[in-house]
Order: sequence, then structure tokens, then C-alpha cells
Amino acid sequence: MSTLLNIQTAWRNHKTILLKSFATSPFKIANITENKNERLLDLMLMSSSPGILSGDEHQLHITVEANCSLRLHTQSFQRLFTMQQGVTATGAIQTFRVEVKEDALFCYIPHPTVPHKNSIFSSFNTIKLHPASSLIWGEIISCGRKLNGEAFYFTRLRIKTEIFVADKLVIKENFLAEPAKTNLSSLGQWEGYSHQASLIIVNESMDLNKMKVYINQILQKQTGIEYGISEPQLNGLVIRLLGYKGEQLYKCLQEVAFGVNRLFEKKIQPYVA
Repeated sequence: MSTLLNIQTAWRNHKTILLKSFATSPFKIANITENKNERLLDLMLMSSSPGILSGDEHQLHITVEANCSLRLHTQSFQRLFTMQQGVTATGAIQTFRVEVKEDALFCYIPHPTVPHKNSIFSSFNTIKLHPASSLIWGEIISCGRKLNGEAFYFTRLRIKTEIFVADKLVIKENFLAEPAKTNLSSLGQWEGYSHQASLIIVNESMDLNKMKVYINQILQKQTGIEYGISEPQLNGLVIRLLGYKGEQLYKCLQEVAFGVNRLFEKKIQPYVA
């Protein structure tokens, strides 16, 4: 199945509105914004499909116009079902393109991805930022259906993320997991943990030291996880987490993102004509 999703925001009357939206089956967009007077627009990406099947091709395009703030939610865990095997098998593909314009913010923390036995999935994320825009981008990956005895039984999982600022590549992540070729439980890999998460935060004006203190205060309260915080070659942070529960890591990223977003909103003053 080939699926398209297109979202474009606009700045009207000092708040973010949904200017254009287009989605083909099984996608649907719902506006779940609670406070209609806030700058932030909350949208939920809903799907009538139980997950991603062999041969699926998803194309998502999002444009966050100047001064806007958009937070995109997902409905549930993303399951990658068993797919066709063989030399020519391509599995399923997702292409996600995001453009965030001047003084705009985009926040995306999806539910964990759960690859079933023999699943093959490739995701290509391209994010273009204005030097004065902000980004909160998360990713959570499960080893599979652990309780069903399918830990690392998937065939291939690749997630490539490229972030550009003023058309210059500043962050590139190329995650590739093939359990048949690499022991993902070994040292330097997942080291016995069953879930991996990452969070990328970009904002030109944030105080990195204060932000790291704030994030540490949140994550140090958690049990059963390991994490690290690094600084890329721009004003931003990259957080890595390992754990045993997808829901726990999802809540961790949500809590961090909520606080960071509030800090951003205090600093980003909307343009008033």
C-alpha cells in the first residue's frame, strides 16, 4: 500500500492553525489541541491499519511555517509485521520530510517501533531547519515481541535521519540492525537491554548547561535505564537511552520534551504584525 500524508501549518491571530492537510488511507489527522488560545498546535496521526505490512510505502511531508509551533502525536505502538523474505525482498519503506521555518518549533515523539519476526523496514527522515527554528525529535525501538520469545528476531531495521540547518548537514544518524549478522546484545550494542531510545533537541538560544541539568534531574529519577547526553556541532543535545520497557522510555522522552517545549515557548516570541 502506498500512503501519503501532507501537513502545513499557518500563523493566524497569534496562534498556530492547520492550513492544509491531506491523508490517504489508512492515515487520518485529528486536532487534539486542548487550549485553542495557545500558540502550540497538537495534532494526532491516526491509522486504521494494525501496523506496517510487507510492500507498504509511507510518504509523510510536514511544513511548519514561520512562528508556528506544532506537536505531532502518534496513536499507538508502530508494529512491523512479518514480511516476505528472499534476496529481492525490500520489506516496507517510510519517507518522512519535515521543514521548520523561522522562529517555528516542531516536536515529534512517536510511540515505540516493534519489529515482528522476519520484518524488514527502512525509514528515511530528512529535516530542514531555519537557523532560528527549534526541533524536538524522538525515536524508540524495541527488540521485538519480547514476551512472545521474539527478541531480535526481525530481519533488518534501518533508520536514517538527516538534519539540515540553512541547507547544511549538521546531524546524521544511520541506524542499521541485522540480528543475523550482529549480536545486538553484545558490548557496544544494546548490552542486554531490550529497548533503545534517542532524543534530538535543537535550539539556537538555549543554555546547554542548564538544559543538561534539567534533563539529568528527570532521567536520574528513573530505574532500570542507562543514558548519555552529548553535544553535536550546533546548539543542541542528543540523548541516548537503553531500557527494558518501551512505555517507560516513551514517558521519559515525553516528560523531557514537555519541559523543553515549555522552556522554548517562553523564549520564542511570536511575530506580531
